[in-house]
Amino acid sequence: MTVGEAGAGTVRAPSGLVASADHLASSAGVAALRAGGTAADAAVAAAAVLAVTLQHQCGLGGDLFALVHRPGEPVAALCAAGRAGSGADALTARLEGLERLPPFGDIRAVTVPGCVDGWIELHRRYGRLPLPQVLEAAITYAATGFPATTLLAASAPLILEAKGADDYLGPAMAAGGRLWPGALVRRPGVARALQAIAAEGRAGFYLGAFGEGLVRLGRGLFSREDLAAPQAEWVEPLQVEAWGHTVHVPPPPSQGYLVAAGAAVAAELDLPDDPDDPRWAHLLAEAARVVAADREDVLHEAADGQRLLDPERLAARRALVDPDRRGTSPLPLAPGDTTVLGAIDAERCGVVLIQSNASAWGSRIVEPATGVVLHNRGLGFHLEDGHPALFAPGRRPPHTLAPALVRRADGSLRGLVGTMGGDVQPQVVLQLLARLLRHDQSPGRALRAGRWIHTRGGPRPPMGGFDLWTGEGPTALAIEAHAPEGWDEGLAARGHAVERSPEAVDHRFGHAQVVEVAGEVLAGAADPRALDGAAIGY
Repeated sequence: MTVGEAGAGTVRAPSGLVASADHLASSAGVAALRAGGTAADAAVAAAAVLAVTLQHQCGLGGDLFALVHRPGEPVAALCAAGRAGSGADALTARLEGLERLPPFGDIRAVTVPGCVDGWIELHRRYGRLPLPQVLEAAITYAATGFPATTLLAASAPLILEAKGADDYLGPAMAAGGRLWPGALVRRPGVARALQAIAAEGRAGFYLGAFGEGLVRLGRGLFSREDLAAPQAEWVEPLQVEAWGHTVHVPPPPSQGYLVAAGAAVAAELDLPDDPDDPRWAHLLAEAARVVAADREDVLHEAADGQRLLDPERLAARRALVDPDRRGTSPLPLAPGDTTVLGAIDAERCGVVLIQSNASAWGSRIVEPATGVVLHNRGLGFHLEDGHPALFAPGRRPPHTLAPALVRRADGSLRGLVGTMGGDVQPQVVLQLLARLLRHDQSPGRALRAGRWIHTRGGPRPPMGGFDLWTGEGPTALAIEAHAPEGWDEGLAARGHAVERSPEAVDHRFGHAQVVEVAGEVLAGAADPRALDGAAIGY
């Protein structure tokens, strides 16, 4: 059965709605709403459960971005991207012959995780329920157990040999050496870490058992002072006008500017009325390609996001889109794992939150006292001297995390959109925005529709890569198994090297979530590609 056949039903509800990649997380979010909590309470409750049940995609050892809408207020953006430790040293890495930091098994790819600081700051500013109540479901699942999801079970072999991965060894051994979907997994160390956060706030985590363990693992990379410094801050979001709406995204180091830039470029192109038309896929794919070609040069913590979205700059990119032919690569331009959830409450406040390990299971290094798997977001750093994204103390690496929040012309909330998928996140979100805003499709219909993504061809990572825009950039366009049949011939005729995926469910194409305000009710859906996700309302 393909994604299109399985479908993603649109859930509608009057008072609140949460969509995530795990039904247990969505249920926890809705429980927070029913208890009188805000969308922020729901988002943190759901995110904390995801940190327990979806450790292959996110966790306490990762980073976080969020966008918040409150009626009558400017959109707020939260950057909880961790910084490199005070012992970060690019020169030593270069002398070892490295061109980039190794993604797995090397503690240097780990920055101070920002996820917990993100939860605490989002709750502090917008929450209403006590933090222990918000974290209660996550603590319970970690302590008493939860059934392994299909994707967790499939991904488990990548972590079983890591020191400290005992949480997954027990059920795996009981099932003949494999972790099976539905096997009960307990995470007592994570439960203790969550209990410490509930009781002591950030200090219980960053200066407690987890922080002490991270300092020991780092062997000089991290200091106690590094962990004492908060990793989360409120920043000014970026925005563009597209299809009669305002699209808001986080600023650098997030690559969210590519979502905004792609939408602004595509909105001025002559998209066909029928998304099954191969010209539709061609135009959106080219819009995504021309805005991202120089990402490796321009995306870093200090990048000027407003300049990256300057109308003249976007007009120049738009002029490079040939409606009938794929452009040349590389473009002649001047330098210029993850999970997401959405929550809307009865007051029509909305939060889109995305948290990530970067790769599946991150660095595959486990902090032994808590069993928390550490992310590898440092793989975004560069090592060449003088690069603006240089691996250096206190710096944040470029991030692939790219959620979007959409408002109508009157300032009311239209919807929340985000996906996992590494470098392809902006491409997936762009297609969803076009379907939702240009074609007025329901969340379920937009999510189950076939997608295209840019690829480098040849061997591919299963859950989204991080080198798409290096070198000459993408060379092929992959399309899902259930994408319109006419796309193959139509895209090939326009100069694309087309690769149709043979897999019924291909996780390269993202696990997205959509929640929106549809008149007097809320509507949302969870991506069927995530297999265990759910949109739940009340």
